[in-house]
Amino acid sequence: MIHQFINFVIRPPRAEYNPDQYLWEKDFTLAGRAYKRQDLELTNARGHTLRCSHYLPSPFPEDVSLPCVIYCHGNSGCRADANEAAVMLLPSNITVFTLDFSGSGVSDGDYVSLGWHERDDLKIVVSYLRSKKQNLRIGLWGRSMGAVTCLLYGAEDPSIAGMVLDSAFSSLYVLMMELVDVYKIRLPKFTVKMAVQYMRRIIEKKAKFDIMDLNCLQVAPKTFIPALFGHAKDDKFIQTHHSDIIYKSYAGDKNIIHFDGDHNSSRPQFYYDSVSIFFYNVLHPPQTSCHSCKLEKYYDLGDLKIGAGLDEGLLYEIITGVHSAGTNVASSSSVPPAISTTKCVGELLSEIAPVTAAVDSVHDEADTLNSHEPSYLEEQPNDENVECCSYTSSNRESWGRCSSLGGSDEESSAACTAADSSHQKNLKVFAMPLGCIQQKSSELRKEEKKKKKVPIAPKKPKGEKFEKLEALGKRLRLCILKRVKKL
Repeated sequence: MIHQFINFVIRPPRAEYNPDQYLWEKDFTLAGRAYKRQDLELTNARGHTLRCSHYLPSPFPEDVSLPCVIYCHGNSGCRADANEAAVMLLPSNITVFTLDFSGSGVSDGDYVSLGWHERDDLKIVVSYLRSKKQNLRIGLWGRSMGAVTCLLYGAEDPSIAGMVLDSAFSSLYVLMMELVDVYKIRLPKFTVKMAVQYMRRIIEKKAKFDIMDLNCLQVAPKTFIPALFGHAKDDKFIQTHHSDIIYKSYAGDKNIIHFDGDHNSSRPQFYYDSVSIFFYNVLHPPQTSCHSCKLEKYYDLGDLKIGAGLDEGLLYEIITGVHSAGTNVASSSSVPPAISTTKCVGELLSEIAPVTAAVDSVHDEADTLNSHEPSYLEEQPNDENVECCSYTSSNRESWGRCSSLGGSDEESSAACTAADSSHQKNLKVFAMPLGCIQQKSSELRKEEKKKKKVPIAPKKPKGEKFEKLEALGKRLRLCILKRVKKL
């Protein structure tokens, strides 16, 4: 039992995986932009090779420094745990670096140290990123063992811009004493203390660190980096009071979020939103200026440039008319919408495209309800529907477990079964609107048989909305030219 408990601490189940199968592709597209996965190897102070991946824009913008977030996995995790972080942060112009710590994943090493030696691995990564001079600011995001790693390293490097600490433990010794009660190991108190001291000597001999030194409460009062703490309410492995104690003693700007779930459960969306906002505030990523290219694409104004010193009164007039025409279709209110003259014309133009799209979607929905042809989605095989509805890293069988102590193998298989059933429920939810449309369509066909046949208008082509926008651009250009000639 004691040796099994020691393996739980320093040699948990190791994630063996194929990077090309479980990580994002080496070239992929996200939110209409191209990115790449750059794999590399670093060597730590103990001579172990660390396998790493860096998610970057492709191509990397010239003369621009982008902030980077280093994701640190749990004791049974690997680089694949950072897939969701990449999806969330890359569109905000924040690159994501992830690695397999020594003793984890496909990196070298036989044992993990729950943050002690992983701190040195993280130092190697930060030094590498600093040498590239492409990373303006660096943030840390860790979970379980990774959170402790971030906290230990952050106490030594105040240049870190911010840290997200998910499910950190305050003291390894206290955690081990608690796990004895959690797993109901029936031993007298003095026997448990003697067993822990024995395990301390074995761990120090094998993994080369002292469990008594692994105490986050010693570094939290000396750390001033902005930090966001997170912890699941039903975490039985690392209980919530660990994060609460660290939070209270932490010296820097801080916030804490408690959410439903356990140690290994997926995090809720509002938590990811909070993490995204936190990194945006502390890293200050640069904003890409693609607004002008969208205007030139949809509103072909030719040689005329918006904001070039022209009288914009006429533009406000035209935009007001177009905006009110679009909103009257989608709204039941008879009050004409007010157009704020405090906004620039560029912003007002960008608001017309969604309005036009909304008007077209109303017509498209009516055409679908009145159409006698079977739906396109109804003809698709089941595999194609799955591919269409789900595109996150869950398709890659994400590990989803940051600790081997969080549950047994039976619980893991049960979790996989529950995940499959929930995925099927999600597919049903995606299919519900289609069923409602089909039901409405059948009811309309029955009513049409009773009434006189009315000729059905041909369905509008998909490119018609873009033709409307192009026509709007020409109209604006002609109006501006007339006003310029008058002047």
